[in-house]
Parts: sequence; structure tokens; C-alpha cells
Amino acid sequence: MRIVFMGTPAFAVPSLEKLIEAGHEIVGVFTQPDKPKNRGMKLLPPPVKVCAQEHEIPVYQPTKLRDGTALAQIQALAPELIVVAAYGRILPDEILDYPKLGCINVHSSLLPRYRGAAPINWAILNGDEKTGVTIMHMATELDAGDIITQAETAIDPDEDAETLYQRLADMGGALLISAVEQLAAGTATRTPQEAAGVTLAPMLGRELSPIDWKRSAQEIHNQVRGLIPWPTATTDAITGDTMKILVTQQTGEETGAPAGTVVAAGKQGIDMACGDGKILRIVELQAAGKKRMKAADYLRGNPISIP
Repeated sequence: MRIVFMGTPAFAVPSLEKLIEAGHEIVGVFTQPDKPKNRGMKLLPPPVKVCAQEHEIPVYQPTKLRDGTALAQIQALAPELIVVAAYGRILPDEILDYPKLGCINVHSSLLPRYRGAAPINWAILNGDEKTGVTIMHMATELDAGDIITQAETAIDPDEDAETLYQRLADMGGALLISAVEQLAAGTATRTPQEAAGVTLAPMLGRELSPIDWKRSAQEIHNQVRGLIPWPTATTDAITGDTMKILVTQQTGEETGAPAGTVVAAGKQGIDMACGDGKILRIVELQAAGKKRMKAADYLRGNPISIP
């Protein structure tokens, strides 16, 4: 099948690779423009561009989609289908309507739950026990199209968003191939999303980072896991200086200490009192200007005295 692929981050790479492995003709890849990164602010290509170039697939990086240029490029490529996976741009109707088989999207949630930019993070932040991937027909409204197929997976109690991201990326690639085969055979179904089940997953921001130790140990554990790798959970309760909290562990132990109090600090980490009277152990952290490290290693150079 002649396919135009649209995607940008690492999440989209397994989907592109699976399409190539399945023998589909990827006539072009659309991705976001290269962006400056790191201290040198060197322009770096998105992961999808790197993958496309490795397979010698033409790459297009339009800055706009509504001036007619992208549509003209797509028309010249004459795809039967457009596949989108975390492209990061909203497609105008003239592009959605162009391919004979339409446009389909690989979305990292069980729609209609978590429409939007950060479904993986919000599933963890909200303490969900399961999530999954949806392949859907695209519509004008964001993530609102009819569902073709879904796959579900459990979220491990200690799994963070970075690990879940890769698992769902791989699941999405495998599920995509099944959906494309159904479209080619004319057997793909269209299941409208139930309006009553719609929830949103807006973009993350640094305002989510500060830890409120008056919350429960479970909620804070979810916050730490859900904000990896960015913007990360932070606290100034340990030393007075803000530091990133990267890995935590629920001990199951209880304490009568006030919320936000350090109740123990040693080889296992830094134990914090939470608002529900339970202890949450900080296992890995990053102090300002320092590298990520085990809390136990941090304590060797920064001992904490417990009253």
C-alpha cells in the first residue's frame, strides 16, 4: 500500500519501522522541523526523520500545514493512506479528506479516555491500573475519530511514564499493522467513541512539579512516575533547596510525623512522611547542578540529621 507517514518523536518510530517491515511503500515521511537542543543548541533531527533517512525515504518538514504547500506535496506523492503517530500538528480537513482510505492515527490511550498531548503521563498521574493503544480514523476534532481497534495493557505499580512510553510505542506499531491490513481488505470497523467516556490529557507544565507532601503516598508516587522524564517532580522539603525527585518507593510503613518531614535517611534512601500518615521513600534524586544519583549516594556528601 502507498502510505504517507506523519510522526515526530521516538514513540512514532516503531510504527514506521513496522510499516516498512510489512512491505508497504512509504512514499514520504512528514515530521516536525529540526530543533536546537543541548548546551550547544545544535539543530538535531527528530527520531522519525533519522529513521526515514536510514531507509532512504523522502522527508518533508513543513512549518505550516494550512498554506497549501503540504497538501500539494501529499497530492504529488499520491498515497492511498496517511498514517499519523505523535506528529504534533493538527491536520486540516483538506489533508484529512485526500487519501482514498483516509487518515488513521496511533494514539497511546484507550480512547475516549485521554484525548490530547500527554495520555501516557496522565494515566500514571491519575493512578490508572491499565491503559493501551488505539488505532482510529482521524476526524476534525482532536482524537475524536471512530475507533478501528484497541489493545490494552496493565500499568505496573512502579512503572514510570518513560518505560510505559516505550511499551506503548511497540504495541502501537504491532497494532497498526493489523489495522492497515483490515483497511486494505475492506474489513476495518468504525466504532464511534462514547461521549460519556471522554477525558482529556493536556500538555504537561512545570506547575505540576512541586510535591505537596500533604497528599497521600500513593498520589505522590504517581506524580513522580508520571512526570518522568519531564518536567519531573520537585521538592524543597529535604534541604530547603529545590531538587528533582526521580524514583520513589512505597514502603507500606506508617508514621506520626508531620507531612513533608524526613523521618529516616540512610542506605535505602530518604523516607518522607506523607499526608495519609504513610512513608514514601526517595530512591533517586537530582540536586540543582548535580547529576542524577541514588539518594544513598547523595547522603554520603550531604548527610541529613534526623531530630
